[in-house]
Amino acid sequence: MKFFINATNQIVNEAINGLLTNPKLAKLDNFPEVRVVVRKDWDKSKVAIISGGGSGHEPAHAGFVGKGMLTAAICGDIFASPTVDAVLSAILAVTGSSGCLLVIKNYTGDRLNFGLAAEQARALGFNVRTVTVDDDIALGKDVKRRGLAGTLFVHKIAGQLSEEGKTLDQIVDAAQKVIDNTSSIGLSLTECQHLDQEPTHRLNDHQAELGLGIHGEPGIEVIAYDTADVMMALAVDKLSSFLPETDDKYALLFNNMGSVSPIEMSLLVNSFQKTKLAGKINYIIGPAALMSSINMSGFSLSVLLLNQETERALLAPAEPVNWQIHAFAKPASISSPKLPDTIPYAPSQNLEVQKLIEEVAHLLVHIEKEINGLDVKVGDGDAGSTFALSGRRLLAVIEKLPLNETGKLLLTIGRILAREAGGSSGVLLSILFTAAGTAYSENPDLGKALLAGLQKVKDYGGAALGDRTMIDALQPGFESLAHGDSVAVAAQHARRGADHTKNIVNTKFGRSSYLSEEVLRNVPDPGAEVIARIFEKIAEIS
Repeated sequence: MKFFINATNQIVNEAINGLLTNPKLAKLDNFPEVRVVVRKDWDKSKVAIISGGGSGHEPAHAGFVGKGMLTAAICGDIFASPTVDAVLSAILAVTGSSGCLLVIKNYTGDRLNFGLAAEQARALGFNVRTVTVDDDIALGKDVKRRGLAGTLFVHKIAGQLSEEGKTLDQIVDAAQKVIDNTSSIGLSLTECQHLDQEPTHRLNDHQAELGLGIHGEPGIEVIAYDTADVMMALAVDKLSSFLPETDDKYALLFNNMGSVSPIEMSLLVNSFQKTKLAGKINYIIGPAALMSSINMSGFSLSVLLLNQETERALLAPAEPVNWQIHAFAKPASISSPKLPDTIPYAPSQNLEVQKLIEEVAHLLVHIEKEINGLDVKVGDGDAGSTFALSGRRLLAVIEKLPLNETGKLLLTIGRILAREAGGSSGVLLSILFTAAGTAYSENPDLGKALLAGLQKVKDYGGAALGDRTMIDALQPGFESLAHGDSVAVAAQHARRGADHTKNIVNTKFGRSSYLSEEVLRNVPDPGAEVIARIFEKIAEIS
């Protein structure tokens, strides 16, 4: 497939610079290490409304920065949560005495990175509140629901209340009511095609998917490809079954997932108006690409139950680029807040440790495409890239690390991963190494320190052994080390744990909970597979 790109590793950066021809927007000047888009006219006197997430959803999130909506947006790599430091930079850059609200979509990576940044900002004295959007109704109420395009309702109403000078408590209360009254469903004819990867073809010409997310992951149900009216009716029936049986009125956000042509979107609106739900709709936003999935040929419907306050705030004018024509100008920058040093300790030498880190880092880079290919089957296809990014960063700073001081080395690796690695795996590993470093400083037993770090991962991430995550390889491997086993024996335990994830097909945690048994069966969890290979590489060179 052909795309309009230059260098694949510059897609996000160049797209943001294109957006910044809007003269009312700016970026923090440590771009592109930190990708934060902000309002140039913000004076911090009002409550800041901050959101963000992985790129590939344009115009979300940076396209909604402006008066009446977002104060700032943080842009991660394609389908990967921005780093903790990127979120923290946004908070520090735009938050004044009135405080700020972080609007988070309910994905593990976003919850972890935004949540940890909020904790760090609070420790620095900032008044930070969070809300988590979970508008996807595809799987009902039994599992953690994903955040979809209904998030934009929260951006709009919270942003308007901020413009009106409402307090942080008032805005949080209103935002949560919007979340509680928003429901979304998606339907697609194709998978999204990543701009720098080989195309995938999960669906044939006679199939479509209902109940999908925004990262290219499989839907909850494969349905027969049919006329627009029939497929729209299926989506609306699913959505309507989740709504109360009342005569209340709603606003509809009609979202193009990326590559549906304008004439098809208008046709789909016509299909929607034939449904019973159409009689309850007072307002429509779109049809337009609002929270896309790169180039997926699909749409999503988000409905918001209206009350007097939400209706007034929803109808108030807003100035983001996607609602108006703007002048063409060069990208602007404003000063970025200074962040703590990533590597706070003096370097020290240990050739054996250096070789171990280099070999593992090279492994992560080498298996990037293979792990991405595995992740395409059960996720969003970027797990290999996330681990490879960590490997490249470690190789770049290897001579600056305190290699001969285990506790400090673990803490430093944790800080590097927090700043450099996106997605849930990056921040979880950051938590692991940081907590392990602290534990090792108190009791210099590496196996026990790693287990203590793993416990923090479980506390923050919410997963446990058997939930089909990298914990299924980490825990048996670390327990083996803590019991005094050799690295070779620990590697065998980690491998058995990773292989066992092929048989875990029912879980109510993480992305696996969104997928069917057919999709999951005989496919190992990508994170667990990477961990097993790391253990095996260390055993090989030890």
